Amino acid sequence: MKFIIYLSVIGLSLFTGLQAQTDEMQSMIRNSGTAAEYPKSQVLTLFDSTIVLVEESGLSHFQTHTLQKVLTSKGGFNLSSVKFSYDPFSAMMMVKKVRIYRKDGGIEEVLPSRIYDYPQPANLILWGAREIMIAPGHLDVGDALEIITYKKGFSYALLMDNEDDKYIPPMRGHFYDIIPFWASEDVLAKVYQVSLPSNKELTYRVFNGQMDIVVTAENNLKILTFTSKDIKPFVQERGMVSLWDVAPKLIMTTAPDWQAKSRWFYGVNEDFGSFESGPALKAKVAEILTGAKNEMDSVSRLTHWVADNIRYMGLNMGPGEGFTLHKADMTFTDRCGVCKDKAGILVAMLRAAGFESYAAMTMAGSKIEDIPADHFNHSVTAVRLSDRKLHMLDPTWVPWVRELWSSREQQQNYIIGTKIGEDMEEIPVSPPENHFLKINVNSKLIPDGSLEGELILIAEGQSDALIRSPLTRNYRQQWDEIILRELLDVYPAMKVMYLSYSDPYDYSSPFSLKINFLIKDFALISTQYALFTPMLAQPVFKSLNPYLRIPSDQEERKYNFRDVCSQQIELEESLTFPEKWFESNQDIILPQKRSSDGSGASFLCEYTKDANTLHFTQKTILKKRIYSPEDWASFRDALGNRSYYSSQKIIITK
Repeated sequence: MKFIIYLSVIGLSLFTGLQAQTDEMQSMIRNSGTAAEYPKSQVLTLFDSTIVLVEESGLSHFQTHTLQKVLTSKGGFNLSSVKFSYDPFSAMMMVKKVRIYRKDGGIEEVLPSRIYDYPQPANLILWGAREIMIAPGHLDVGDALEIITYKKGFSYALLMDNEDDKYIPPMRGHFYDIIPFWASEDVLAKVYQVSLPSNKELTYRVFNGQMDIVVTAENNLKILTFTSKDIKPFVQERGMVSLWDVAPKLIMTTAPDWQAKSRWFYGVNEDFGSFESGPALKAKVAEILTGAKNEMDSVSRLTHWVADNIRYMGLNMGPGEGFTLHKADMTFTDRCGVCKDKAGILVAMLRAAGFESYAAMTMAGSKIEDIPADHFNHSVTAVRLSDRKLHMLDPTWVPWVRELWSSREQQQNYIIGTKIGEDMEEIPVSPPENHFLKINVNSKLIPDGSLEGELILIAEGQSDALIRSPLTRNYRQQWDEIILRELLDVYPAMKVMYLSYSDPYDYSSPFSLKINFLIKDFALISTQYALFTPMLAQPVFKSLNPYLRIPSDQEERKYNFRDVCSQQIELEESLTFPEKWFESNQDIILPQKRSSDGSGASFLCEYTKDANTLHFTQKTILKKRIYSPEDWASFRDALGNRSYYSSQKIIITK
């Protein structure tokens, strides 16, 4: 009741409708507009208000109040079930009121029997999260739905001693929150208000937008109110980075700096004993390192053992979830865990091998802003090598991958938990040549238009992972089909005479494959002409060229965009013709050489001819994983040029 009493004492009134009488709410609904005024929205949010009270311990109380009006029949369907997720180990949540305002003036209270609290559907991570669903039933255009909820707690779980302790955030006494101020549909007003003891220093920052900010004080409380009005639906660009990176948001924290966050993460896991190792674990480390050649070989062996042998599965261990890493011996016995457990057992194994090692936190999928709140959703490992530098390892993302840190995570922020405290760092761009894809074809054209030849492919880094991973995730009986599908999708008439490739489970060397083939009717043959496109000009092994999925029809970009990884793609094809098909350069028509270079990508493609052989060479360099709008021109040129050559025909006068 303390929270409710507090609200009534200070008399908060964020909106005229927050504590308004029924007629005022109905007037707001009637005068708010229709689908004609908001053609891009199915539902109109009249207001979305969150009031937060932070106690001295960091325990936080949230009351959220929303009012949404149905603009279309689809909007009514979308509001026929409203869901909220919460973790009972770190928060409690309840629905205080749900009311329907009918367009004819009627008012209906949604009964508790239409509010359901049940285990949240889960896959792989089974931590006991729950979900509340409100089912108001059918809503007509013009109806409105009002919902008031109350939550006590935070976003992550940690060790607890009593009932309230489990709702206090991991860094006791501190408060942090990240609030999106974007929407997929029109919002007339969104307000976030936080009140906390006046002795707490709150750092806050608005990103990618503007809002009204009012700071007041009352009853030894510091009160900050953030308001944004007339929020329009955020228009996304295909292939862009996460909305969290580019859309308006508010971040706030009472943590003083990243070093404090680093020290806390180190201390909470050291105190818990996450990295202690028993005799069985130490014996396994000694077994793995038997015959290790040097420190990198040792680190690689341990990282890959964890990656390949600890299954990704999160089981509910009760107290200790969230930021606390399970004890290494538990993970070793169970042979399963989520990212934090895989990171924790690797720390323990490295320490048992004599290395200095620590756990670290990062954010997969979006960047971490430079303000020490909790932006983290992933845990990794750091090891100090003989160069005295800390090197990053990720046993979660490299099962059966040659890398020790997946370059799908380049340009990603992280913070290592150490006793002295570390600052936030960023993984640098991985050089494209570390992720090369080389395809070489030697072939000859038969007079009937068939093409026979040999294709050799070598892939390294993430290019290696792109072809290796689909194999290790499927049965051996399917491997040939998976590989050949890459070619048959482009050349369905291809007949394979010979196929060999690397063992996907052996990552001691880059993945390679060799194919001998025959393609019937490859060239269109007449009495006077031969017409065809070189084999490699077409997008064979398209899954190994993920950048081709990025649409190129957009001339300019407003937001950052992303690819899977930096990459270098080298294609070489030598095609020999039947003798006496042509006697001079005038007998063949070839596409012109094209090249481009810029901050995002470079491209070069050309044809050359000697004697009776045509040579096709193409090289594409994709320079980053995360690109800025300024990189788009050169990246788009690379896409366009690749597409250009796939559509061009070689014409030979026989």
